[in-house]
Amino acid sequence: MSVYYIYQDQRRCIGCRACEIHCKTENDVPIGPRFGKIIPVGPKIVENVPRMNFIFMPCFHCEKPWCVVACPTGAMTKREMDGLVYVQDELCVGCKSCITACPWGVPQWNKDTGKVFKCHYCKHRLDAGLQPACVTGCTTNALKWVTPEEASALKRERFAKEIAENLPY
Repeated sequence: MSVYYIYQDQRRCIGCRACEIHCKTENDVPIGPRFGKIIPVGPKIVENVPRMNFIFMPCFHCEKPWCVVACPTGAMTKREMDGLVYVQDELCVGCKSCITACPWGVPQWNKDTGKVFKCHYCKHRLDAGLQPACVTGCTTNALKWVTPEEASALKRERFAKEIAENLPY
């Protein structure tokens, strides 16, 4: 797992896909592939009202990434300093082994280059001290750039607030 994590507060997400647009613009991603995807869930009826949820799915930058193991040329790499998994474009031969290996469908095919590319948390922005474009472009502040520990604390806090709001007294 990487040193950082993109945490999503699903209650704040309205499914506007601003995160996807900012990512595509920042990383010059053509029409079709998406590095971070908004997955709509629903609609479901909650208290007689139709509701939708939206789940943000970027790369998880796994502890032991299958895509890295599957890559025969070493193009799919895990950066030692922070655990980011990215593609070294000059080494990619377009075999798509990493696409097949990833259980989350994160690596994408770039038909313009004939190579694979994927979410790398805007590595160039991180190296410049900035946050990923999807996080800074989120119109409702549903995405946060945090450590895994901070994400866990945010989840626990949200869960505790939900319990407190539903107490009968």
